[in-house]
Amino acid sequence: MGIRERIKRVWRRGAPALERGLRAVPTVNRRLEARYEEMLVPLEASLKPYRGDYPAYSRLPEQGRDRAAILGEIEELKEREEARWRDGFVSGAVYHGDAEHIDFLNRVYALTSQSNPLHADVWPSAAKYEAEIVAMTADMLGGSHAAAGEPVCGTVSSGGTESILLAMKTYRDRARAERGITRPEMVVPISAHAAFDKAADYFGIKMVRVPLDGDYRADVAAARRAITRNTIVMVGSAPCFPYGVIDPIEKLSALAQSRGIGFHTDACLGGFVLPWAADLGYAVPPFDFRLPGVTSMSADTHKYGYAAKGTSVVLYRGPALRRYQYFTATDWPGGLYFSPTFAGSRPGALSAACWAALVSLGRDGYREATRRILLTADEIRQGIAATPGLRLLGHSLFVHAFTSDEVDIYRVLEAMSRRGWSLNGLHRPACVHICVTLRHTQPGIGHTPSVAQRFVADLRAAVEEVRAHPNEKGEMAPVYGLAASLPLRGVVSDILERYVDTLYKV
Repeated sequence: MGIRERIKRVWRRGAPALERGLRAVPTVNRRLEARYEEMLVPLEASLKPYRGDYPAYSRLPEQGRDRAAILGEIEELKEREEARWRDGFVSGAVYHGDAEHIDFLNRVYALTSQSNPLHADVWPSAAKYEAEIVAMTADMLGGSHAAAGEPVCGTVSSGGTESILLAMKTYRDRARAERGITRPEMVVPISAHAAFDKAADYFGIKMVRVPLDGDYRADVAAARRAITRNTIVMVGSAPCFPYGVIDPIEKLSALAQSRGIGFHTDACLGGFVLPWAADLGYAVPPFDFRLPGVTSMSADTHKYGYAAKGTSVVLYRGPALRRYQYFTATDWPGGLYFSPTFAGSRPGALSAACWAALVSLGRDGYREATRRILLTADEIRQGIAATPGLRLLGHSLFVHAFTSDEVDIYRVLEAMSRRGWSLNGLHRPACVHICVTLRHTQPGIGHTPSVAQRFVADLRAAVEEVRAHPNEKGEMAPVYGLAASLPLRGVVSDILERYVDTLYKV
């Protein structure tokens, strides 16, 4: 280990104690709070744009409002917010967005709005929809290749975060029951989704972070060194959210299998793209249940599965593993109680809409959607690569991260925001990414450029704008820069907590 890395390690160990000492000084706390307020002023204005335009309620109105007026207000808010994502100005967030598709899902939701999977005796259709969603997703992700006695199975969850939380809770409980592990650890690349951090925090699992190689993929050698007798699961992403690259799942899962450890492929982002990309001839490394070391997966139906927001699938190699996810209460006076996921009552209408999306699109529909997305993503990637001053990070198919060695990339992000784009700012390293969806595949009409052409043109203009005014600070760029560089992570956490506080201000 080099001297620089040793210094970094010592700093990481000592920084929390230093920070606690500083925060114990009242004058330091007061100065920090004043700085937070200053930074959050422009944020609050952008998060609360409707103040003064519509009535706000901090208590129930004495008399209920007219339903037509309520619907009119909601319609107005919808119209104000819809244009950006409808016209392809948003990274990710809305993955399909076609009006006919939305109307179809809305009708399915309306027809099933009262259903609740908790009461399968009343709504057996909800169980039918969820069982078939799991089966179709498992088949798509190599479930038919599983060995005899290990049928791939799973459950429907509320989203990728819940799928990941459920999987990590499952491995924790299995390790405790079968191996007596009371101080569990999980080996996770630093590029893995923050939901793994949340799982570690919620379930008392030690997070052992694996660095990345030069291609921003998990370092296999480092992962091997990170394994201990307390390791309960290893993780890889297909692809990871920040850079859109696929971890070396084949090597990582083989390593996990050789040590008798579970392996989870997080395919929340790519689960409904990568199988069809492979069908179309793109070079997709193995990542799913075709690999014998992969014991669980997460895949979001509400992303590239084109379902309504609020559904995901978590899959396991065999029902014996899945059973550690379940909760049962046998002594409750209210009766025998069980639930497969964290929630009790759940909106069966979301599961019905998810099922309807899958069967209405079919294999051909997903293959064609993926073809359009990957062609557009390649055009955007080439445009980024050809923009002077920008540098792409990693080798990706549909999520492209880029940075700059010449201009402040966060000010480029801000300049793109002024042009109507909602992109994702990332750090370590400081960069920006765009997650390409069907909204970005819209062609140009007449002299109007396509979404991809408009993005590239606006990006070049944004870079030149920042290059021409190198000393300007901007409004949000300092916030991104502070979060990326500040060594005292508690201060960054404070800022995020106050951001959430702002969301709940009336």
